Amino acid sequence: MSDTDNFLEESLPDDHRSGFVAVVGRPNVGKSTLINAILGQKIAIVTPRPQTTQRQQLGIYTEPQMQIIFVDTPGLHNPQHKLGEFMVKVAEDALRDADVVLWVLDISVEPTVADKHIADTIQQVQDTPVILALNKADLLDDANAEAHIAAYQELVPHDLAMLVSALNNDGVSNLIGVLAERLPEGPRFYPPDQVSEVNMRFIAAEVIREKIMLATEQEIPHSVAVEIVEYKERSETMTYISAIIYVERDSQKGIIIGKGGSMIKKLGQDARAELEPMLDTQVYLDLQVKVLKNWRSDDRLMRRLGYRIARD
Repeated sequence: MSDTDNFLEESLPDDHRSGFVAVVGRPNVGKSTLINAILGQKIAIVTPRPQTTQRQQLGIYTEPQMQIIFVDTPGLHNPQHKLGEFMVKVAEDALRDADVVLWVLDISVEPTVADKHIADTIQQVQDTPVILALNKADLLDDANAEAHIAAYQELVPHDLAMLVSALNNDGVSNLIGVLAERLPEGPRFYPPDQVSEVNMRFIAAEVIREKIMLATEQEIPHSVAVEIVEYKERSETMTYISAIIYVERDSQKGIIIGKGGSMIKKLGQDARAELEPMLDTQVYLDLQVKVLKNWRSDDRLMRRLGYRIARD
C-alpha cells in the first residue's frame, strides 16, 4: 500500500475541516513571509522587492483536525507586460476558486491606491469569507494605529480583521484558527507531512532567483528567469544542479556574471548555502547566464519558461 493510500485511510475527526485559502495583497506586504511563518519553514522566496512571487504556489498546513491549503498568489498590480498579465490572472483565478480569502495588508502605512484596486477585485468574489491580516503590526505607530485600522476595515466587507506580525510570528496561531473555522468540513487533500505541491527542481530555481533579486540592483530583478536544466542525485551525499539564468539584455548578463565572475560566484555560494540544508547533501551548482531578449513580452518564451495562462 502506498503512502497516499495510507493517508487516505487515516481516521479523521468527524468535524475535520479542509479547503483553500487564497492569500492576496499588493506587492511587498509580506504574503510569502506570512505563509512561511504559518508552515514553520520556508517554501516561498522572500525579498524586499515587489512582485517577488511570480507564480501560484501552495503551502499545505496540516493538523489532526484540519488541513489548510494556502495559495500564495503574485501581488495584484497594474501589469506592464505579459508576465505581469500572467501574474494578475493567477491571483484573480485563485480568488474565484478559494473557500476563504486572506487579504494581507501593511498596517504600518495608510491604504494605497493599489489596496483600493484590490478591494474592488475582492468585492467581485461573492459569498466568500474575507479575513484581513493587518501585517507588520510590529511597525505600527501607536499614534496612527486607530486611524490605520479603521481605514483598512472600510476598504471591503469582511468577516474579521486581525493584527499580525509575520516577521515576529505574533498573532499567527490565532489567524490559523480563524481561517480553519471558516473552511468546510472535508477530507485531507495531501499527506500530512507534505508542505508544498512543488518539487525540488522548482524550489531550486526559486532559491537561485531569490539570491539574484537580493544581490542585484533595480535593473535586474523582474527581468530574470531561472530554468533548471539538470537535477540529479549523484550519490547519497551529492546533488548536481545545472541551471540557466535568463535575462533580457546583454548589460544584465554582465551584471549577473560580475567582474571576473565575482557576482555569479557569490550567487552560487548563497544558493548552495540554502539548498544544502534542505536536501541534506552537498550541492554542486552549475550556473550559466544567457540573454533571451524581451522574454516577459513573448507568449512563446513565457510558455517555454513555465508561465502558462489557462485560456477561458
